[in-house]
Amino acid sequence: MPYLDKTDFLKLQNGSDIRGVAIDGVEGEKVNLTEPVAEAIGAAFAAWLMEKKKADSSQHLRVSIGHDTRISAKLLQNAISRGLAGAGLEFVHYGLASTPAMFNCTLTKDEAFLCPADGSIMITASHLPFNRNGFKFFTNAGGLGKADIKDILERAADIYNQFTPESLKNSEKKALLNFKKVDYMIAYTSDLVKAVRKAAGNIEKPLEGFHIVVDAGNGAGGFFAEKVLKPLGAITSGSQFLEPDGLFPNHIPNPEDKTAMKAITQAVLDNKADLGIIFDTDVDRSAAVDFTGREFNRNRLIALMAAIVLEEHPGTTIVTDSVTSDGLTTFIEKKLGGKHHRFKRGYKNVIDEAIRLNSIGEESHLAIETSGHGALKENHWLDDGAYLMVKILNKLASARASGNGGGSKVLTDLIEGLEEPAFATELRLKINQFHPDLKEGSFREYGEAVLKQLENSIGSDPSLHKAPVNYEGVRVSGHGGWFLLRLSLHDPVLPLNIEAPSNDDAVKLGLAVLEAVKGFGGLDTSALKKFVGAS
Repeated sequence: MPYLDKTDFLKLQNGSDIRGVAIDGVEGEKVNLTEPVAEAIGAAFAAWLMEKKKADSSQHLRVSIGHDTRISAKLLQNAISRGLAGAGLEFVHYGLASTPAMFNCTLTKDEAFLCPADGSIMITASHLPFNRNGFKFFTNAGGLGKADIKDILERAADIYNQFTPESLKNSEKKALLNFKKVDYMIAYTSDLVKAVRKAAGNIEKPLEGFHIVVDAGNGAGGFFAEKVLKPLGAITSGSQFLEPDGLFPNHIPNPEDKTAMKAITQAVLDNKADLGIIFDTDVDRSAAVDFTGREFNRNRLIALMAAIVLEEHPGTTIVTDSVTSDGLTTFIEKKLGGKHHRFKRGYKNVIDEAIRLNSIGEESHLAIETSGHGALKENHWLDDGAYLMVKILNKLASARASGNGGGSKVLTDLIEGLEEPAFATELRLKINQFHPDLKEGSFREYGEAVLKQLENSIGSDPSLHKAPVNYEGVRVSGHGGWFLLRLSLHDPVLPLNIEAPSNDDAVKLGLAVLEAVKGFGGLDTSALKKFVGAS
């Protein structure tokens, strides 16, 4: 075991998740999420959890462990189990599971499934390549935040460097003696089925006759066709890539990926289905496709969910991330009568902001990001891709129960009037951390200086107008469209989003940004120059 310090462990932090390289297979990517590292993280989570639950050594806290389809999942599952067992905690293996189910098990009260768990760990790296893996942590209060993850990793570094051959053998022995396994997904999927039946007036098979295809991208979402749709009466023939395969041979399991969306769209059209549903690897994100092949993702998915939620809670505030369109704001506020609160990127940021608004008396029932992360107040603010799709299925089922058929046209009709830009793009302006301009400063300080310069330059152009309310980066409207330049949450990158009525108008917005940032030698503007046609 090589010596590792706290800096090495903190490199594994990715916002409110832990992510690293778990296996060899990609040139230039050294394994840093090893079994001993995972064991130390398991022991650190145990210490953190005992502190939070104010437990002593006589109390046997229980932690559930689930994983997606990644090929490194079993090794990490066993390693983190040893860490928990060595720290004196009970653990339960759930096997193949979804991230939302791992939170749900902290709320379920059913001793048959050894629930509720005091804490839970999901082994996943979402849509990242096959060689990556990581952990998400939950208690009944929800997912852990950035500060919690930092705390756990710092504890893990100390634990790792105190490991001895004897202590490692002892934790392995404890793990073997205390091994338990249950199929919690039975309980989780049963709750989803009950939710749809209830929405349709307790009809046993409210989706009977509906043809719905599922694309799980060989991730953990294959259960949805067999365990949710079929019991509700839906036809699921034509569903694809339901088999678990951690090499993801068909496409990246990611609703934001164009190849993935093309695959589910084609499946809908080929099978003449009423609806298509696609999940990411661990099922905390999703998207859909209507019977004509029209995608419900990004702004359209937000518009659809907003329409459904605002029917149930008129006037409520819809919280989204910063890159949503102006057309969506108009749709939510003018067409639906709600309020659009555009906040920062990052699903945890969006969810936490919705929770904050409720705490100060501003009612919010939906927090949703353009990436497909969506959380509802009624579902404990859990970003659950399967539950999001259940809300859509509820609409289909309730419409049929009230005599309004027409398949998924009822969904398409809900977003009628949503203005969509003729042109939209995202460009990534990278910061060269080794450029002399950065001197001893961080890329974050440099990025903030770029944004300040852009903000100052806007006032000198009468055709551009800075957004009056904005929580991230610099958002500006003009030439019939808008742009947003912001600093990435984790990487030395300034993403630039542009939406406009035409390519020419988008180029005008791009030129305004290029002119403002031209003095920053440490900023790679080649993608922007290519877009605007500048040499």
